[in-house]
Amino acid sequence: MIGIVGAGAFGTALAVALARHTPVWLWARDTGVVRTIQAHRVSPRLPEIQLPENVTVTADLASLSKAKLILLAIPTQTLRGFLDTQMGVPDTVPLVACCKGIELGTGQLPSEILSQYRPGSVLGILTGPSFAADIAMGLPTALTLACASDRSGEMLQAALTTDTLRLYRTRDVTGAQLGGALKNVMAIACGAVMGAGLGESARAALMTRGFAEMVRLAETRGARPETLAGLSGFGDLVLTCTSGQSRNYQFGESLGRDAPFDPDITVEGAATARAMAEEARRTGVEMPVTQAVAAVVSGELKILQAVDMLLSRPLREE
Repeated sequence: MIGIVGAGAFGTALAVALARHTPVWLWARDTGVVRTIQAHRVSPRLPEIQLPENVTVTADLASLSKAKLILLAIPTQTLRGFLDTQMGVPDTVPLVACCKGIELGTGQLPSEILSQYRPGSVLGILTGPSFAADIAMGLPTALTLACASDRSGEMLQAALTTDTLRLYRTRDVTGAQLGGALKNVMAIACGAVMGAGLGESARAALMTRGFAEMVRLAETRGARPETLAGLSGFGDLVLTCTSGQSRNYQFGESLGRDAPFDPDITVEGAATARAMAEEARRTGVEMPVTQAVAAVVSGELKILQAVDMLLSRPLREE
């Protein structure tokens, strides 16, 4: 049995996909949501998807204690609070974080947060280019599974791979996470450019220069550049910077159109932009796109002011 913490769109999609091969217990904090899903076998986050019978939805976290592994499909900014107050499963149960982002205040990645609370557990990261609806519908999807141990990574890879969900392993846990986190910042930038009507050429330029920033920052943290060129970096960047299904892209588009955005929708890239802009200032890493996004998100700059700032940078070689 696999346990999944978090019944949002991605957690629910993983439950649907994995339930084709094994029983899944899906935990949601909101008892009202649990009752709704139990009654109708449909999640409000994925209303067109019928949950298989071997997905058990629960608000009782203790029911996940018998799982052979647990996926944490909750936002990065709430991960520490969850581990502080509610995570009570045995240390012997492997944990796989499915969140993308960098914690505000500490600048820590999900794996670093998990290591503080579960130093003796097998820990993994699941990341890469995917939309929840695609996974739930059984459309072909490839993801990166990052784990520091080859043996543990192979075990997790076998447990989480399905006929339509293909996992590629890496030991570069830092690089896989930074790719997944930083691409959200670039997706906000690309959405803003398109929302402001600045065109496809501007978006292509932002994606390219943004990717260069991702690699620069990742290398300073000891990540391998080739990891960023894979699914968890470049692959995820392409998906989220070009599709209206991306929450971060949608948020950026609303900024570009100066339109309101639903505050209940999690936009990890907004917090990540602020965290990484601060790290860039502290370490001297050149990250102009990230710093521009952080300034726009915080209200310091308007979109066109940010564009002018980027276009007025000194000319240089690529």
